[in-house]
Amino acid sequence: MLLRQQQRIVISSSPTIFMASKHLLKPTTPTLPLKLSLSSPVTISAFPLKPNSRILPISLKTSALPYTSQSNVPRPVYSVNPEGTGNFSSRLSFLKKKLEVIGFDTEMLKPGQYSHLTCPKCEGGNSMEKSLSLFITLDGDNAQWLCHRAKCGWRGGIRAFVDGRSSNGSLNPIIKMKPKREITEKGLGLEPLCSELVAYFGERMISKETLARNCVMQKTYGNQSTIAFTYRRNGVLVSCKYRDVNKNFWQEKDTEKIFYGVDDIKQASDIIIVEGEIDKLSMEEAGFYNCVSVPDGAPPSVSTKALVSEEEDTKYQYLWNCKEYLEKTSRIILATDGDAPGCALAEELARRLGRERCWRVKWPKKNEGEHFKDANEVLMYLGPDVLKEVIENAELYPIQGLFNFSNYFNEIDAYYHHSLGFELGVSTGWRGLDGLYNVVPGELTVVTGVPNSGKSEWIDALLCNINRSVGWKFALCSMENKARYGESIERMNVDEFEQGKKWLSETFYLIRPDVMVLYCPSTVMKFDQKFHPLTFSSERLLSLPTANWSENESLPNIKWVLDLAKAAVLRHGIRGLVIDPYNELDHQRPPSQTETEYVSQILTMIKRFAQHHSCHVWFVAHPRQLHNWDGAPPNMYDISGSAHFINKCDNGVVIHRNRNPEAGPIDQVQVWTTGVYTDIEGTPGE
Repeated sequence: MLLRQQQRIVISSSPTIFMASKHLLKPTTPTLPLKLSLSSPVTISAFPLKPNSRILPISLKTSALPYTSQSNVPRPVYSVNPEGTGNFSSRLSFLKKKLEVIGFDTEMLKPGQYSHLTCPKCEGGNSMEKSLSLFITLDGDNAQWLCHRAKCGWRGGIRAFVDGRSSNGSLNPIIKMKPKREITEKGLGLEPLCSELVAYFGERMISKETLARNCVMQKTYGNQSTIAFTYRRNGVLVSCKYRDVNKNFWQEKDTEKIFYGVDDIKQASDIIIVEGEIDKLSMEEAGFYNCVSVPDGAPPSVSTKALVSEEEDTKYQYLWNCKEYLEKTSRIILATDGDAPGCALAEELARRLGRERCWRVKWPKKNEGEHFKDANEVLMYLGPDVLKEVIENAELYPIQGLFNFSNYFNEIDAYYHHSLGFELGVSTGWRGLDGLYNVVPGELTVVTGVPNSGKSEWIDALLCNINRSVGWKFALCSMENKARYGESIERMNVDEFEQGKKWLSETFYLIRPDVMVLYCPSTVMKFDQKFHPLTFSSERLLSLPTANWSENESLPNIKWVLDLAKAAVLRHGIRGLVIDPYNELDHQRPPSQTETEYVSQILTMIKRFAQHHSCHVWFVAHPRQLHNWDGAPPNMYDISGSAHFINKCDNGVVIHRNRNPEAGPIDQVQVWTTGVYTDIEGTPGE
């Protein structure tokens, strides 16, 4: 460097911040507002640890001291040689010891210089290049590094006497990479398998040739021989896992985590991953050599946390240590165990390897209530041919939102065989209407009509017809209707009244905000001997507000209604939901959301509820004010709010009552069907 050895620079009290490039500093007297002092030396960094501006670097000139950004790599500039301080040697020595623990070779490292090293994380890849740049400050207190390999990019920093810091200045724990033990068969005391262990494997359908190919050995502890599964890469022993007769497992400490059998997938485009070493050997008996086993078994459940970086993903470090093999594969068959931990392992592997290239094995049934657990069970009980067939028939790993038609074959079969009972819809109870409209589970019907046309009464009668024919139960969210005494209906006797209450209690469930509800069946129903309704009038409910309900309270919104309807499905088994009417719900929406967008959103919520719970929903919506109305029935596009009412519903029904005696009878109700999108529900008509 071109700095004078004895010069000490101290920043003045001026708020001005100065930056300097070590390549441009000259040993001339500075003209900037700096002052000389005999105080302790101060370090000035040429580049800040954390960028504080998004402005692109530009050339600055201040008092003939120019600055131009040359690199994003920190280049500390020191005004003094810190070797004069008493603690320099001990700081540097301690810093190097920390670097050695991480995995760096510190023999050639010198303060104030950049050193090109082999990265301890990626080991330079296949070419073993020295891709990591490491810099130690002149005072021996701080080291920072960056690996320039695109597939690695590992960066970090550490100080001699404080916790490590990353290069951007935020606190990060340093991942301590312990040096890996070099092990040998002789050093571990490994021996060829004895006849008893060979016979044990023979009982599990594993041949002596397969054991020899995979270098399965044994280790003796006292009088007991344990199985030793040797983990090798490029034929070199890197780790060893043991299993005793009681199925206890343990591994050699401080050895590298890799797949068992990793050499078998070096050039493979398709690979199989299993949960245990014996499953790997079983795959070979079925003819699959492109198989590896995880070293650490399966987790108890899928983690709910987000994926972490490769350095922090210690539980699955074997994946990243074998990344160069996995990157070449296009198809990964996950043949983990069929129990809950095995399924969790499959999900954790798929999350890291990419679901789009994963397949999942479905183990065959052992009996009516059980499946075989793993590859070795299938090999032992069904033989190698069946195991081969199971692997060849592996299914695509599910990806949320992406489906194959085979996922719906059960539903298609149910429609074809009429096994569910309501595939073609339920009769309305009116023969003249059945050809135009049928009630299908999982669909949405929007009902409209001018006020006092009988929309709610028609729905009531429809529900009673459906209950009588197929026994459906219903939830009613009706804000407008109240019960009144029906003068034109013959009054029930006491027995009929009690029977009516029982039927209502078992058939209908109310969704209303903080109200106590009573039905008044004496004005609406007559029953036969089997408690089925015989007649129905236009009167519905009697609702008594409770003391804690006031009209000033906010109206319920659609989410509140659907949450209670879901509870009614689970608790009471309802098959139909009535929301009557749309304008009685709370429709507050964000200022940035239009009414059309809002209507589309709530209709989507309703349809999802219907489909998910196989429940038919009737949604009553009033038309907007009809100016110069001539008495003709409205259409679905007249509904106040949005054309989405017709665009997104499965069925549209218009209820109309003629009010002009000259145009026809005024004591009849017309039912218009429109917007029927499949032949199952019906066809448009009157």
